[in-house]
Amino acid sequence: MRASHGGDATADGNLPLEPDRFVGRSAELTELARALDASRLVTVTGPGGVGKSRLAAHAAARSAPPDGVWRVELAPVRDPELVDFAVVEALGLTDHTTRLPREALLAHLMGRQLLLVLDGFEHLVEVCAPLVAELVGRVPGLRVLAVGRRPLELAGERVVALAPLGEGEAVELLAERAAQQGVVLGEEDADVRELCRRLDGIPLAVELAAGRLRALSPGELLARFDDRFRLLAGGRRDVLPRHQTLRTAIGWSHELCTPEERLLWARLSVFAGHFDLEAAEYVCGGDGLSSDGVLDVLSELLAQSVVVRELTATGVRYRMLDTIRAYGADWLEAAGDAARLRRRHRDWYLGLATWCELDWFSPRQGEVAARVEAELPNLRGALEYCLNEPDETHLGQYLAGSLWFYWAGCGRLSEGRHWLEQAVQLDSENDQSRLKALWVLGYVAILQGDTVPALAALQECREEADHAANPTAVAYAEHRTGCLALVTDDMPRAETLLRSALDRYQQIGELNSNVLMGQVELAMARAFQGDLADAVKLCEDVRRVCEDHGERWTRAYALYVLAYVAWSEGRLPHARDLLADCLGSAHGFRDLLGSVLAVELLALVTAAEGDVAEAALLQGAAGEMWPSVGLPLFGSAYYNAPHELCEAMARERLGDGPYEERVREGALLGREAAVARALGQRRPLDAVPVPRGPVRPAPVGVDMRKPAASPTRKGGETAG
Repeated sequence: MRASHGGDATADGNLPLEPDRFVGRSAELTELARALDASRLVTVTGPGGVGKSRLAAHAAARSAPPDGVWRVELAPVRDPELVDFAVVEALGLTDHTTRLPREALLAHLMGRQLLLVLDGFEHLVEVCAPLVAELVGRVPGLRVLAVGRRPLELAGERVVALAPLGEGEAVELLAERAAQQGVVLGEEDADVRELCRRLDGIPLAVELAAGRLRALSPGELLARFDDRFRLLAGGRRDVLPRHQTLRTAIGWSHELCTPEERLLWARLSVFAGHFDLEAAEYVCGGDGLSSDGVLDVLSELLAQSVVVRELTATGVRYRMLDTIRAYGADWLEAAGDAARLRRRHRDWYLGLATWCELDWFSPRQGEVAARVEAELPNLRGALEYCLNEPDETHLGQYLAGSLWFYWAGCGRLSEGRHWLEQAVQLDSENDQSRLKALWVLGYVAILQGDTVPALAALQECREEADHAANPTAVAYAEHRTGCLALVTDDMPRAETLLRSALDRYQQIGELNSNVLMGQVELAMARAFQGDLADAVKLCEDVRRVCEDHGERWTRAYALYVLAYVAWSEGRLPHARDLLADCLGSAHGFRDLLGSVLAVELLALVTAAEGDVAEAALLQGAAGEMWPSVGLPLFGSAYYNAPHELCEAMARERLGDGPYEERVREGALLGREAAVARALGQRRPLDAVPVPRGPVRPAPVGVDMRKPAASPTRKGGETAG
């Protein structure tokens, strides 16, 4: 389900591992388990800091259905339009089509049995409620566990209101967390028990108190907390509601911080979700807090439970709970420093995107993909800031365009198009930034099979690039227009445009994954027109350059074309080896187009090797993948020829009924299982002679002898 890079989700879900022992809550766990058994929609409610998220995660892990538990963290999402995208991302769902994310979600969930945990939805309830209603109403095997400060107020919703910990469990939690600080507490100590009572058993408040026990005794903490509580209540403690206790505890913890700790606390609030040390040092350093000193201050906030440390697929990262982050944000606004920090946050993520775009053409492609995926909430925040600030429009256009490799190469076409369409609709004083956003928009639309908007964006880009005398934008606009001709079977025009674009790239000294993909696309056009030798020459050159630079994404498409040629020449073992390499890379990047094309051609190779039953099964698996890619084989006679040839061979050997049965079996395989099947298949012994050699399609119908080379619709180029 989840790609091999950039996330920790597995086929069983994406619940994070608990870093600390779960304390108490046995009665609540039992109640929640019963609620999940009795209702398909359960909402855990309660005030901030009461432990809703941890209880929900613990209960969900205990009641995981066959297709796993998938958690969607909504607290970092600010734009309601991004809620569906956040769910898509959490599920590891890749969809290259023009379908709305909601449609892709429904298609993905249908027939599955899974538990979806929506955590932190309360600020987005107007969007989340209809989303949940539709998903639950249309997907029988889906259960939803929502976590927030209020119910969704939907029919059939069962609400579990979470109360604070009882005194005994609060004391146990305080002792457990204090022990992690090297402090041993006596659970019968009167001050310990009184402190937990004053904290109203709110887990977050207890954890904040535990973080102070290295320096202060329970009695000293109690006195300080009591003083602040009375001050806020005007001397009337009994009138304060419990949620005020948490704010008091946070404020009290804030007051116990040093000036540098308070400063960092406030500045860290600009991050959405997780962040790493480098980002914290850049964004938060300076003006009262040296960059070199950020780590020491951050370590103190970690010890005080203000910041949480997590080990992820991209290394050590940090986050603040939303309640604590909101408190820091209030202080940042009050200090009049919020605008400056948001600009620094924007600058860091602009720089990150620039570095990642350059580093995509390097041995660090996998690292880049994982890094961008981990930073997506913060990149979204930077995009929102730029596109909502009149003077920042050009930076938003630049950022949306610079992430082309993520939108196209890592299966995020739909979200990329969301940002790119917003970006190009805005006026900008920087022609270069808007031109880049335009050609990337055209590219993304091609990969989605949406040819009319693609052509419109590319024509506008070309006209404005000519007017602005921007040779780089001219080259990219021409290149992508050539891609469009390729997937619409206009091979002569595709060849003309692609050759011209490659000449332009050479003149301006441009060399990257895009340029090499253009060369692969030209090789496809040549192969489709019968010149296999020229196709091989072009792709071997691409392969060499890719291997020199450690580039794997474009290389996968070059391998596809080389495998096509190897098949056409009867070198079946070599074709299989090339396709296995191609499929491994494409699948690792969540490149559905590259993956499905490789599986389709592997089916043909398998049939040629003699195992037509396995070939039919692989065709069924590919058929199940195409709806998430777009029109099967682009509706192209060239791309469709290998599929039809494989089907004809399999039907002839098996018969129509057995062939259809094997196709149905393949369609039942999930994507992961289908890829594993394709990569691990044994070669049969009796190879079957089949027609080979590229043949251009006749004016009517499709010549079954014509194998097709693959486009690259996904990362782009071959398919688009």
